[in-house]
Amino acid sequence: MAPTEWAIRRTDHVTTRPAPPPPRNNPPIAPTSLPVLNLRPLAEADAAELRRIHATPEVAFWWDSPPAGFPLTDDPEQTRLTIEVDGAIGGMVQFYEELEPKFRHAAIDVFLDPAYHGQGIGAEVLFRMIRHLIDERGHHRITIDPALENVAAVRCYEKVGFKPVGVMRRYEKAEGGGWRDGLLMDLLAGEEREPKR
Repeated sequence: MAPTEWAIRRTDHVTTRPAPPPPRNNPPIAPTSLPVLNLRPLAEADAAELRRIHATPEVAFWWDSPPAGFPLTDDPEQTRLTIEVDGAIGGMVQFYEELEPKFRHAAIDVFLDPAYHGQGIGAEVLFRMIRHLIDERGHHRITIDPALENVAAVRCYEKVGFKPVGVMRRYEKAEGGGWRDGLLMDLLAGEEREPKR
């Protein structure tokens, strides 16, 4: 896969109507712009920053401590991409493909630096991954499986069209002990929605 395939950028400006004239004696305010997002193949140079983001309390709570070799060699069945936000490493998105024709589908997972939480960036990243997996990889079904109690993640996934399938009880062992329920969510081709920001 050529790196240019992942150089997907969004630089359009948010403008819904002309701005009112600025008050007298005040400088004009620049229009608000969306961050430039880029999804590109994971590079060895990204590892330290991705481990730092992974270790933040907001990410580590859901992802636990990174295993040895993360993010380069710990899970060779995943395709991992670095998320860049305005040129800075902002997180990672990964996907797994079940290629058995009878059960063909893809599964996605994502984490973002907490500095980018709540800005719609996660939804935009997911939408781009969904479009790639449907349009370029030929999948008709995409799954994601957040912890049931991760309400912010569930809302983000619903924003782009994922629907709850069912609760997977005691699905994931939490690092601190005990079990977490998971929520299996899926999306069929044609159900994806471009997020509004």
